Amino acid sequence: MNTEENMLHDYDAIMDEKYGKVGSHERTEFRKKAYAYCMGQMIRDARKEEKMSQSELGKRIGANKSYISRIENGLIDPTLSTFNSIINALGLRIDIVKPIG
Repeated sequence: MNTEENMLHDYDAIMDEKYGKVGSHERTEFRKKAYAYCMGQMIRDARKEEKMSQSELGKRIGANKSYISRIENGLIDPTLSTFNSIINALGLRIDIVKPIG
């Protein structure tokens, strides 16, 4: 049976075709947007786990609800200081570790 569902795909080739080769401007921009989206989703999940509204998080860091929404939707990438404020407001911490190897 050789249906579309059973075919193997080379996802590197798909990514290259859709977003450009690794190192290209297009691929770099895609990765930035993907990271911003993932980070936003992690912030959203942590905020919801704390049962905190976007407005409340915004108040805690000196921003408005719209700004928090744009971060959570990956539309903007907050500065490091803003990200740190969000992490603190959510009662989280960041550990920076040196990779083994």
